[in-house]
Amino acid sequence: MKQFTMRDEEFVCENCGKKVLPLKYSARDHCPFCLYSKHVDIMPGDRKNTCLGLLKPIGIEKFKDTYKIVYRCTKCGEYHKNIMAKDDNMEEIILLSTQQ
Repeated sequence: MKQFTMRDEEFVCENCGKKVLPLKYSARDHCPFCLYSKHVDIMPGDRKNTCLGLLKPIGIEKFKDTYKIVYRCTKCGEYHKNIMAKDDNMEEIILLSTQQ
């Protein structure tokens, strides 16, 4: 099982430029507006990945009683997944689900 370091931090999205506030119920790991993330972790929350590329959302997959956003790093090409947040832009989620 992956180790998890809780990091629920405010940041400015490098894709859309919007200020993103902490999630408050779990770790904020992507922008709720454009859904982009950043390739910063090796293990969740460790901030030890030196890639630092943008993680582009490319799809959605069912996970338990919610969904995961599937990403591909624009720098190294690695795939990654993050659980959808309650405040994510549903129009963007729906758009991703129709692209599969």
